[in-house]
Amino acid sequence: MNFTLGFRPPLGEPSAMENLARQLVCPICLEMFTKPVVILPCQHNLCRKCANDVFQASNPLWQSRGPTSMSTGGRFRCPSCRHEVVLDRHGVYGLQRNLLVENIIDIYKQESNRSEQQVMCEEHEEEKLNIYCLSCETPTCSMCKVFGAHKECEVAPLPSVYKRQKTELSDGIAVLVAGNDRTQALISQMEDICRTIEVRSSRFASILNGPQVPVL
Repeated sequence: MNFTLGFRPPLGEPSAMENLARQLVCPICLEMFTKPVVILPCQHNLCRKCANDVFQASNPLWQSRGPTSMSTGGRFRCPSCRHEVVLDRHGVYGLQRNLLVENIIDIYKQESNRSEQQVMCEEHEEEKLNIYCLSCETPTCSMCKVFGAHKECEVAPLPSVYKRQKTELSDGIAVLVAGNDRTQALISQMEDICRTIEVRSSRFASILNGPQVPVL
């Protein structure tokens, strides 16, 4: 199934809007930041929901905030630079919101809506790509389903397939990040143990190589 955009952008360098969009992508969900956006101590940004997902995965015993809960803090690693983020009892709700990024997102969306172009079917140029062929794993249009190459295929609404795959991808990324955090914690523990062994070995070596006390 071939498809094309309703317009053909000129070849060359990415536009300023495209470059800006890349800077507004959350490293967890791989989508544009969803407000509220929180800024980490390392100056990287995350959707607060994504930050909370990673935090909860890294701290499974942490209690969610509530009027009667007495929870302790926790920690997780920034998915961009691996800097360890230490949180207090408020969890990600104690992180500062990045209002500047949120305002930039609002401006970007306003400008994008003005020039938004609908993806059209190449075989039926007047039809929008609004369904997804599950059999062929490709977007298609209603005319292709009724009269075209996909009339015998199983299809689903394109937005619902997109939403499901986005959720699955985000969940998978959160699991990988949490697993990596636990691995990094184990590595840190092993490094501490090795340092302790080295210190003790040096002390024992000093004792053994030191002056011998005669036994009376």
